Amino acid sequence: MNPIIVYVDDATYAQPMLEALAGSGQAASSHWLLVACAPRMTHRVSKWVSHRARENWRGKWADKLFTALMPVMSAGGGKVTPVLAKGPLTELVAELQQQHGAAQIIDARRPKQEVVQAAPVKQGTQAATGNRWNLPGTMAAIAAMMGFVIDDSLSI
Repeated sequence: MNPIIVYVDDATYAQPMLEALAGSGQAASSHWLLVACAPRMTHRVSKWVSHRARENWRGKWADKLFTALMPVMSAGGGKVTPVLAKGPLTELVAELQQQHGAAQIIDARRPKQEVVQAAPVKQGTQAATGNRWNLPGTMAAIAAMMGFVIDDSLSI
């Protein structure tokens, strides 16, 4: 079987991509390793929550993710193995490739930064930012620099 490692962190985001993969011709002859990448907890939360409670939460989160995605991946006819990432992905991938052989890696995680599309600019007008200076800020910076220069020259 051809092993394929798939990183997932959001079921609704990854479901269309996984449906397309499960419908492909190689899906039946593949061994899918579905790796759940749980969201990180902030340091404020981790101060007040025990390690055991964090692990329980991570397990429940992964169970919800796997119940949403396992039927989609099983529809293709291939073998599906759920894996919960508990550390760095590089170490987990090395371990999985050691167990299952060289594997293709697919990243179906939600991007951290959403792409912001700029509004189209009309012909003949300047963009609101970038093409002109901010006059009050520029004047304040020049005045501050002049103040430092004058102060240094008078103190000598």
